[in-house]
Amino acid sequence: MVGNPYASSKTYIVVVKYQMVVKYKNPTMNKITKMSNIKKKTTNMLKKTTATIEKNEKVRDKVEYAALKSQCDQAEDLSLRKGLKKKWMAMSHFSSMFNGLARSFTIKRGKNPGNGDRREAAEAMAKDARKNDMILRSSGVVNIDGSNNFASVFSKRGRKGVNQDCAIVWEEFGCQADMLFCGIFDGHGPWGHFVAKKVRESMVSSLLCNWQETLARASLDEDIGLESDQKHWRFHIWKHSYLKTCASVDQELEHYRKIDSFLSGTTALTIVRQGDLIFVANVGDSRAVLATTSDDGTLVPVQLTVDFKPNLPQEAERIIQCNGRVFCLHDEPGVHRVWLPDEESPGLAMSRAFGDYCVKDYGLISVPEVTQRHITSRDQFVVLATDGVWDVISNQEAVQIVSSTPDKAKAAKHLVESAARAWRKKRKGIAMDDISAICLFFHSTPLPLHEAYVNEQSRNMKLKK
Repeated sequence: MVGNPYASSKTYIVVVKYQMVVKYKNPTMNKITKMSNIKKKTTNMLKKTTATIEKNEKVRDKVEYAALKSQCDQAEDLSLRKGLKKKWMAMSHFSSMFNGLARSFTIKRGKNPGNGDRREAAEAMAKDARKNDMILRSSGVVNIDGSNNFASVFSKRGRKGVNQDCAIVWEEFGCQADMLFCGIFDGHGPWGHFVAKKVRESMVSSLLCNWQETLARASLDEDIGLESDQKHWRFHIWKHSYLKTCASVDQELEHYRKIDSFLSGTTALTIVRQGDLIFVANVGDSRAVLATTSDDGTLVPVQLTVDFKPNLPQEAERIIQCNGRVFCLHDEPGVHRVWLPDEESPGLAMSRAFGDYCVKDYGLISVPEVTQRHITSRDQFVVLATDGVWDVISNQEAVQIVSSTPDKAKAAKHLVESAARAWRKKRKGIAMDDISAICLFFHSTPLPLHEAYVNEQSRNMKLKK
């Protein structure tokens, strides 16, 4: 029949009968169709229910918040007023934090946030952030509208082969408007560049997953109320999350068969900025240096991390107790390395790293040192850089180089190129190492040094009153 197959009623009846026969002879397909329809209805109902619950919770929180604030304002007793004020301030703080946490879970729809689902949700968030240009994994800048953060990133290959350094900056980390994550990784060994990139990817999703889990558990603590308790509570959450993350990332790397990390590894220096606090976690010999304004209005460096070299007393003691060895080669005086008990291998120049499983039983660890710092108007920026910078540039020189760069977007490049020139002058005959840096500015428009100092003095006076 040419033309429309449904042109006559006879043909239409035949087609209808045929469809009925197919439907009758394929009960499995019929069941699948029904189940699909039920799933769609259930999903829609779940979305509506979730939306209703969230709406009700917001209304309830507003009512409770307003009631507490009213009680605080009307309280005559000073101690009672202080107690109520701390309570509603804590409520406001937790409310905003959990709103962001809830938003992060909505990216992975239709599942309860178990451990596997949290990891998937974290990876989905990273993918979504990449689409919105909130994640940078190469040289460049991160500057999101409305954010106080400004990050400049640059990396330069050395003279030893492929560039084994890598970095990452993630604005609005974990769907939190006031959070930023940045990290720099320095690989070493035959597979070092692969190890560095693998740890970079694993650490981001694992840290976010562990932070969410730890935050959810810690929220059950009803004793948190004082502002000092909140700061300690927040630091405890991040420290616990980092310790758990680094342990799991190192274990995952060991069993990752696509990369041979027996004689290869990487360092990892990362920072999370959450509001006016930064949390620093360091594994290895990369370094974080803060530029802050002194009393006389000049910029001074504050080193935030320890370079974990094998000759540090506590590091050497641990390595020796595990039957490892620490010594310098004759042609490298002053460069202490980690060696196996009976072999001159692998000769690691750091005492903490991911990978390098050949010496993990002989004192090398991947446990991070986690610290925090409160950021004030005096603090201008922080520099995260691999040892390729710090081998030839001092902390003061780095702060001076970055602060003297007119265009913030080129700050990291200026620092890296300055280090490359210093290598050619100070290390003649030695192959230049890979050089990488992240310059994270805390204020979208840097305050003049004198103004930053005045603002800080004014704030301190108010706190004393």
